[in-house]
Amino acid sequence: MERETILVVDDEKEIRELVEIYLKNEGYKVILAKNGEEALKVLQQNEIHLIILDVMMPKMDGTQACIKIREEKNMPIIMLSAKSEDIDKIMGLTTGADDYITKPFNPLELVARVKSQLRRYIKLNINKPVNQSIIEIDDLVINIDTHEVKVYGKDVRLTPREFDILKLLASNKGIVFSIEKIYERVWKETFLDSDNTVMVHIRKIREKIEENSRRPQYIKTVWGVGYKVEN
Repeated sequence: MERETILVVDDEKEIRELVEIYLKNEGYKVILAKNGEEALKVLQQNEIHLIILDVMMPKMDGTQACIKIREEKNMPIIMLSAKSEDIDKIMGLTTGADDYITKPFNPLELVARVKSQLRRYIKLNINKPVNQSIIEIDDLVINIDTHEVKVYGKDVRLTPREFDILKLLASNKGIVFSIEKIYERVWKETFLDSDNTVMVHIRKIREKIEENSRRPQYIKTVWGVGYKVEN
C-alpha cells in the first residue's frame, strides 16, 4: 500500500532515480521532475505531501521554485545543493524550505529527514479544525453554508427541499430515515400515510446526482424501512 506522494525535482537523472528507489522502498509514491517549471505543473495536477527540491537547475532553479510554491502550498520542502556554505543554507531556508541537505548525501539520511518532515506536517494538519460545512462522499460534495452541490466537480442544481433531504441523509451517514421521519424533519409537518412527496423528491435527487438512478451510489433504499446515505 502506497503512502504519501513525494515530488523529487533535480536536473540530474541519476539523482532523481536514486532518490526514487529509496523512497519507493519505504512505500512512498514518487513523481519526478527535472526543473522548477515541471515541478509547478506537477503540483497543479497532483496532491503532493513533500517536495525534494534541488537548488541548481536550468529554466527555473530551486530557490525560484520554492518561492512560487510557497505562494499557495504549505507542504514540507527539503532543498538539495552541492554547496555547503552557511549562506546557501540560510538562503534556502529563508525562501520557505523546511530542511536542507548537501550533495553528496547519504540516501538513508534523506529518507530519515523525509519521514521526520512528514510526521510534523501530518500532525499539524490533523490538528487543524475540520470544516463542518463541507460533506464529501466519494465524488459528491455538499456545501451546507452555500447550498452548493457538486458531482465529479460539476454543479448540480437542487431545489431547497431536495437540498434539505440530501443534507439530512448525508449529515447522518449510515442512519436509515423512514419516509415519515424525512417528511417531518424537512417539511416540519405531520406526515400522511398516503403522501408520496418524499419518494418523488428522492427520485428527482437521484436523477441529478446519480450516474444510474436505478442503481444509486449515494442514496440507498432500505426496503420496508426508508433511505440512507452510506459512509
